[in-house]
Order: sequence, then structure tokens, then C-alpha cells
Amino acid sequence: MKKALTIAGSDCGGGAGIQADLKTFQELEVYGMSVITAVTAQNTLGVQGVFPLGTEAVVRQIDSIAEDMGTDALKTGMLFDSAIIEAIAEKIKEYHWEKTVVDPVMIAKGGETLLQQEAIHALKNKLLPLAFIVTPNIPEAEELSGIKIHHFPDMKEAARIISDSGVRYVMIKGGHHENSPVSRDLLFDGRNFYEYTAKRFVTKNTHGTGCTFSSAITAELAKGADVFDAVATAKDFITAAIEDGIQIGNGHGPTNHWAYRKRSMVK
Repeated sequence: MKKALTIAGSDCGGGAGIQADLKTFQELEVYGMSVITAVTAQNTLGVQGVFPLGTEAVVRQIDSIAEDMGTDALKTGMLFDSAIIEAIAEKIKEYHWEKTVVDPVMIAKGGETLLQQEAIHALKNKLLPLAFIVTPNIPEAEELSGIKIHHFPDMKEAARIISDSGVRYVMIKGGHHENSPVSRDLLFDGRNFYEYTAKRFVTKNTHGTGCTFSSAITAELAKGADVFDAVATAKDFITAAIEDGIQIGNGHGPTNHWAYRKRSMVK
């Protein structure tokens, strides 16, 4: 049984964060484990409160998993502050966890800040050098690279800049380019670029897409897939989850985490 670990915040609404990650792990048939960094009060309308855990609580959770079960791959999501980021980075080094997926969660779908400003420096300098792959969306890639992204060539330049932090692979998600009928994601391995495309769907039910995409990559890496196949499966997974959407709540609803397996069973 392959195992995957998510280190992230809890979304009580179930669409993003720890809850989305564990649903994705389950659907892709890996055993999911979690380390909670913060509890959020949120729903499809927005985030009503963020309640971070202390650094010791985060470290104790990591140690509990590492000392007994271990993990084949892990991902990080909402980390909130620099102290938590630095502690997680030290634990990744201590336990020699190489298949680390960093989803640099900074802003919620409704615009609420989920990463303190001083923590961005720690993310860039402490965590990214340890990452196997980082999966920013366009606003996050702009923050990490320091440049504005208006067109696809800008995504390539941002990927080059982010790659200089030491991360092995940079995966910039193109979902924020809403004027295009196609969703274009860009993977950079330090030398070459690879595109992953899919049809774009007009829907407001996209809450948790970034969490789901990065956790699908994590699950596939845990099972032994190479990065290119892991990203391809994750792209198919999130595309199915968006296309076969579910209507819950009155705002940005969640994606459908069981759509990919249901589609695979039909085939």
C-alpha cells in the first residue's frame, strides 16, 4: 500500500485543503495521511476565519507519522506563517523526504490572504530548494517570480526564475487565463518546457482545484510514476472533476472528486 501525506490547512466546507487532498488520495488509491497547519472557517462564499496551530503541534504531527508509518510522497498546501514553513523544511530534511510537492497556497478563491507576507520569503528560501515540484497558479507564480504574467511567454520566464530557487520541476497552472477556450499548463524541468492542455469549462464550481491538482500529482508520485505521467494524470483528474461538477452552496462550489474514477469505470 503506497502512502501520501498532506501538510495543509483544514477546510470545514470540504472543497479544498486537507479534505480535498484526502478525497483525491482515496480516489487515486493511495493511503492518505494529514498534518493540519491551521483550521479555517470557510464555505463556498469565502473564508470567515483562520486559526493557525502552533509550530509544535505541526512538528509533533509530522514526527508521529514519520516515526511509525512514513510516506512515499508528500505535499504542502496552506502553511500560514514563516515559523511553520521553516519547521516543515527542517523535518523534510531530517526524514529525507524527496518526493515533495509544494502547492504555494497564498490567496483563497474569494481573495482572502492565506499566507502571511513575511512567510513568502521563507517559502522561497527554505521550502522551494527542497521541493521536487512546485505548482503555483498564475498569481502565485507572479509572487514567486516577481514578474507579471500576461501571456504564455511570460509563464515561461516566470518558470525559469522560480526554477533558480532550486526546485527540480516548476508547474505553472494556466487556469487564470480565462479568455482562452483551452486551459494551458506549463511544466519546466530546468531545461525544457512541456505543455498540458485541456478544454476550459465555464463554471463557478472551482473551489479547491489547486489543492486537488497538486494532491493528484502527489498520489501518482507515491505510486512510482515519473513526473510527466503524474502531471498528465493529475490534469485528467482535475479536468474530470471540473467538467462533471456538483452544485453545493451559493458561491464557488467544490469540484467533483469522484468524477475521474467514475469515468474510468465507464471506460
